[in-house]
Amino acid sequence: MLNIVIFGAPGSGKGTQSEKIAGLYGLQHVSTGEILREEIASSTELGKLADSYMSKGELLPDCVVIEMLEELLSKRNGSKGFIFDGFPRTVPQGEALNSLLQRHGEKVNAVVSLEVEDEELVSRLLKRGEIAGRVDDNRQTIESRLKVYYRQTAPLKEFYREQGILEEIKGEGSIDEIFGSIAEKIDSLSTT
Repeated sequence: MLNIVIFGAPGSGKGTQSEKIAGLYGLQHVSTGEILREEIASSTELGKLADSYMSKGELLPDCVVIEMLEELLSKRNGSKGFIFDGFPRTVPQGEALNSLLQRHGEKVNAVVSLEVEDEELVSRLLKRGEIAGRVDDNRQTIESRLKVYYRQTAPLKEFYREQGILEEIKGEGSIDEIFGSIAEKIDSLSTT
């Protein structure tokens, strides 16, 4: 199986590229953010808990997200692997994902890090907020999410670099150009 983590600051294009990667390689797209937004919209217990964190730009407790992923992994749905979008977000979550995959006889094969300048991120997110009506895409929440990203999530780059599976990709340019760079890296996995 092929398991990929897509990584980058909010607004870097993780969701867009994840869908393209999932389509090309037959992977199941696992977007923790989408799952949680659906739970919030349905007013489930998980949704209420998630909303209390997400509305402030904070991350959910690891145990909640790990439990949710354990359930997803056990279902598999005949996919050739997974693309994890929005998880892990901290080094402890990265360690937990490694353990979770090991329990299922799997591992993370590659981590794609989308590199985008802050000004571009803010611009993209404000635009997305206008188009999609996402209330969490306002300037105050965006700035809070970027601070959380740099404080808690950016250290994951070193965690994955040490494992030799980090691939840094320029996340600016056309969607197809970025995807071409990602596909080239993923395709090289089968030859190494």
